[in-house]
Amino acid sequence: MRIVKRFFPLFLAFIFFVARGFAGPANAPQTNQDVRVIEVTAKKYEFNPSPIHVKQGTKVQLKITPLDRKHGFKISLYPDGAEAKGDPGLVFSSSEDCFEISEGAPAVVEFVARTPGTYSFKCCKHCGLGHGGMKGQLIVEP
Repeated sequence: MRIVKRFFPLFLAFIFFVARGFAGPANAPQTNQDVRVIEVTAKKYEFNPSPIHVKQGTKVQLKITPLDRKHGFKISLYPDGAEAKGDPGLVFSSSEDCFEISEGAPAVVEFVARTPGTYSFKCCKHCGLGHGGMKGQLIVEP
């Protein structure tokens, strides 16, 4: 009986270790996924760079800095031309629709690029006469 008491905790630890191995990374949430950080600038009346290319499955963090005045950033959840229903192609970490970009306070837009395609983005804060032409593209490649 003494032997059982002595080895039982080791036996439980071994079982836990083996069971955890079977649960493995395939079933675990991807909280430590690498993040691709992309510096973006906004100024009358353009985003730079554009287009932005990323690989499918990449966790992306856009750090958008204004160079002249307040701007905004809005991007579609679905690829251009796709129906806006079902699972979105871009999955955001926040629920903001229009990210405000102010001088001295760059916006950080974080998402996972799940579905290949071209996603258009635009300025969503009126910034002058050329505001309507302030657009760009994110291209998610397979």
